[in-house]
Amino acid sequence: MKVGFIQLAPVLGDTQSTIRKIDELLPGVSDADLIVLPELCNSGYNFVSKDQAWETSESIEDSQFVRYIESLCSKYQMHIVSGLNERDGDKLYNTSFLAGPNSYIGKYRKIHLFVNEKDYFEPGDAGLPVFDIGHCKIGMLICFDWLFPEVWRVLALKGADLICHPSNLVIPGLCQRAVPTHAVCNRVFVITANRTGTESNLTFTGLSTIASPKAEVILQASATQEEARLVEIDISLARDKMITRRNHALDDRRPEEYSLITET
Repeated sequence: MKVGFIQLAPVLGDTQSTIRKIDELLPGVSDADLIVLPELCNSGYNFVSKDQAWETSESIEDSQFVRYIESLCSKYQMHIVSGLNERDGDKLYNTSFLAGPNSYIGKYRKIHLFVNEKDYFEPGDAGLPVFDIGHCKIGMLICFDWLFPEVWRVLALKGADLICHPSNLVIPGLCQRAVPTHAVCNRVFVITANRTGTESNLTFTGLSTIASPKAEVILQASATQEEARLVEIDISLARDKMITRRNHALDDRRPEEYSLITET
């Protein structure tokens, strides 16, 4: 299976300029089975006001950006995961959606909101879905979700082979080091598609990363460049949960000892 990411700097409030950037970068990964794009790819990230967040949002049903991604999936017979500033009624969600050759498939809404996101978005209410795309089963997380091991484990327990992780990371040196650990603890592949560039007082850290179920960083982008990268993976590695001949990453859990995790 060929998987990859497009690392770019979405243009705040200018979807058409962002689409032109994707068009320029996509030929380098056009034979992929699955590509991941950054968080809030349709809108940009660092809003100056709630009005700007609202004005740059789109409902999935009427989204120009979603239709564009669907067209790429149809043209290149691939699957794409991308971040989206999603409008639903009078609420906004920091969303990741999945599209494939036959159009839109499903979405995940970010559960753990980071700093100013709490001023614009509702916490995610769509659960932690897993989608079967034929080549594999995928789950989605978004950016700051990386800090919480519980959500990675839930996706693994639901059968995800690969977790797609659109991001706008701004804290240097943390998430990109943590991702291989989440990958090996759950024996899954992880694609973290981060962005680059600067918006106002925020500088994004790049270093988009693909990690294997063995904790290997099998592909990593630069810290600053816009780029599209692709690698071939053996998805069967994510279905082998044996750590030793007598230890299984999921079956050896002791849930009866973990009740504190679910207490509020």
